[in-house]
Amino acid sequence: MKKAVILVGGKQYVVTEKETLRVDLLPAGTKELELDALLVIDGDKTEVGTPTVKGVKVSAKVKTPEVKGDKVRIIHYKPKKREHTETGHRQKYTEIEITKIG
Repeated sequence: MKKAVILVGGKQYVVTEKETLRVDLLPAGTKELELDALLVIDGDKTEVGTPTVKGVKVSAKVKTPEVKGDKVRIIHYKPKKREHTETGHRQKYTEIEITKIG
């Protein structure tokens, strides 16, 4: 089984073929991605790039353009004043599927 380390949106992910993962929101209209591999593991053989492995590209397609993550609740509380504020945040992601490594 081939594995690769890719860089998407400033973050590194270890991926295999036919794997689905969530990455930070990509620009609207993105259908397919062609990414460079930073490291490739093929059984016992490992290739480390400087900074990328030459001749190896990772292909991915966008499954869902916008997915919302779980809600994170933020509470600020001031005990002696009995005052609190509550806010929330939902991060947006893009769901991609790795189609080919090589």
